[in-house]
Amino acid sequence: MLRLKEKYRNEAIPAMMERHGYKNIMQVPRLEKVVLNIGLGEAIANAKVLEAAERDLTAITGQHPVITRSRKSIATFRLRTGMPIGMKVTLRGERMYQFLDKLVSAVLPRVREFQGVPATAFDGRGNYTLGMKEQIFFPEIEYDKVDKVRGLEISINTTAKTDEEGKHLLELLGMPFAKEEME
Repeated sequence: MLRLKEKYRNEAIPAMMERHGYKNIMQVPRLEKVVLNIGLGEAIANAKVLEAAERDLTAITGQHPVITRSRKSIATFRLRTGMPIGMKVTLRGERMYQFLDKLVSAVLPRVREFQGVPATAFDGRGNYTLGMKEQIFFPEIEYDKVDKVRGLEISINTTAKTDEEGKHLLELLGMPFAKEEME
């Protein structure tokens, strides 16, 4: 079994039940999915950008990405409905746990001057979104083959009802949140 999934079953569930007073194991929040997203505004002018982003996302996740297309036309950006403007991958199950384990144990420690991820990026329903400025933090990306450094958005969806429950779940799974400064 996967290391992170084992940690969830053996450590996170009992700790969450104790702290939040759940009576049933099925009430305990769990990870639902992880969505990785790359916005590619420059794909309007250059279609080759899509290939490079697809190669990077496939290397990072081990899964083929889907092209996201614009929903409406915006004349100032020379954008028409249906044009490709990004790529995304949705990870569930085993791949989700593998990716999160890799993110927490290998990728985030490689970030220069890393102080922890911001604890304020929750959406009010226990889901967390993390933005990364560069895709080269991932060990699968070969630095020499990168045509352009791109940002990457990672959304972690949980079944938690509140941000506090979601944060506690991610902390128990090893997410390194930044220490909150006292004002």
